Amino acid sequence: MNGSTDHFVGAVALVLLPMIALRIIRGVRDGRLPIYRTTLTRADNAGKFNLVLAFHIASFLVVGFIAADLLFDLRDAS
Repeated sequence: MNGSTDHFVGAVALVLLPMIALRIIRGVRDGRLPIYRTTLTRADNAGKFNLVLAFHIASFLVVGFIAADLLFDLRDAS
């Protein structure tokens, strides 16, 4: 990838971060996570809810790392 493509994909990843964060915050606050056409609640199945919440947190961290890497060129260019 060239520099402009890296910056575009990094900017798209950066835009995704607040959307993922909003899902995490709503999940922790309200105890509900939307999954496709249904909603997973903490009261119905706490284990599954916590696993899906952990996946959301992991995706936030991965997308954040990708955005930082592409926008600030963190990888070794040698």
